Amino acid sequence: PAIIHQARHVVNNIYVDDRIKNYILDIIFATRDPGASGLKELAPYIEIGASPRATIALTKAAKANAFTRGRGYVTPDDVKQIAPDVLRHRIIATFEAEAEGVAAAQLVQQIVNRVEVP
Repeated sequence: PAIIHQARHVVNNIYVDDRIKNYILDIIFATRDPGASGLKELAPYIEIGASPRATIALTKAAKANAFTRGRGYVTPDDVKQIAPDVLRHRIIATFEAEAEGVAAAQLVQQIVNRVEVP
């Protein structure tokens, strides 16, 4: 239907500042190399971090989150709120994490809570 196409067009045109783009990149990089992001205590728990495509997915989801809040721009809170839903299935936890009951969603939340917000 036309209304869906219109909504998609509006969401695709939501503004994302370069600082927010870098924030998203920092979150994704932190899943891939926690030690280099100052989160070395998480490194033993992440086998495989989020792929580069996760950057695209998180950006699109943050735009949609902003849209649902009636804004034409993305805020760090849009990213923080949606990141666990976007990333938890894109991270493979180690056996050690599973043995200690640490879920991928918890890892994502810790990363989001600790990556510097612009």
